[in-house]
Amino acid sequence: MAAQLRVPRLVPIFNPIAHRLLRLGPLMGPNALLGVRGRKSGHLRTTPVALVEVGRRRWTVGTFGNVNWVRNLRAAGEATLTVGRRTERVRAVELNRAEAVSFFVDVLAPYAGRTRLARWLLGSVLHSGDILDDPRGAATRRPVFELFREVD
Repeated sequence: MAAQLRVPRLVPIFNPIAHRLLRLGPLMGPNALLGVRGRKSGHLRTTPVALVEVGRRRWTVGTFGNVNWVRNLRAAGEATLTVGRRTERVRAVELNRAEAVSFFVDVLAPYAGRTRLARWLLGSVLHSGDILDDPRGAATRRPVFELFREVD
């Protein structure tokens, strides 16, 4: 199970802004609002998350480790993704450690490593540079979920 990492001070300040922007539409690149039922309360909780989309596959990473949305998603196994007026139901499957290492090496490093901005955000802003520099370590600290579209 992934540890809980230190959440940068900027994140709680930025999350309400991200919430509002994502409700307006796709103004924030590969991000969405993840809605998942609380594992204890049953209330719907939403949080902004980054989506990694390559081909027809999608993932989200618990950048700050075993935080509440990660524990809720792990328990629920399903969620909604919302950008603007578009909402879709997804099934979430947590990758095991070997799959997570492969994800960090084969998917995320080429995806995020292609721009200087993405590398800067991961390293300086989110304090998550290990995702690119130490994929094995990242896989032990940062859970990864593959998201599958639910057909209604």
